[in-house]
Amino acid sequence: MSVVTDAYSKEIIGYSIGETLDTKYPLDALEMAISHYGQKDLSGLIHHSDRGIQYASYAYTARLKDCGIRISMTENGNPKENAIAERVNNTIKNELLKDMKFTCIPEVKTAVKSAVDFYNNERPHWSLDGMTPSQAAQCRGELKKRWISYRENAIKSQINVSLTG
Repeated sequence: MSVVTDAYSKEIIGYSIGETLDTKYPLDALEMAISHYGQKDLSGLIHHSDRGIQYASYAYTARLKDCGIRISMTENGNPKENAIAERVNNTIKNELLKDMKFTCIPEVKTAVKSAVDFYNNERPHWSLDGMTPSQAAQCRGELKKRWISYRENAIKSQINVSLTG
């Protein structure tokens, strides 16, 4: 499963299911994500991924560069370096598809399509102040959380110190 998630809204904007780690499947997910934005200029975006061969491939990185999207990859494969992807994958696999049995790829594709629709349109997120990702995608500015991010607070305090110091 290849998934492209909007970091702001947590919305899954591209996904694809494949039988192998071939670049074709992540490229399909990337193309879905690119078409999600229509004719918008994507040059301000950053694409973050792990260092899997499919994401580091010439075809994948060339497509990102064609769109003016900057490339960011994890340093050493630590899951914490790609937390958004790990969180989405965990939710899809261990919550929405948990205990489901599949006998063929078309069954997986149907189940994942349904899971993505539920994730984007019905499942509220505490990190989005109880909104769904599709609701959050309509917002602008900083989104309120229903929990405290000590990491974000530390980063903000450092930025404030830099601006005033």
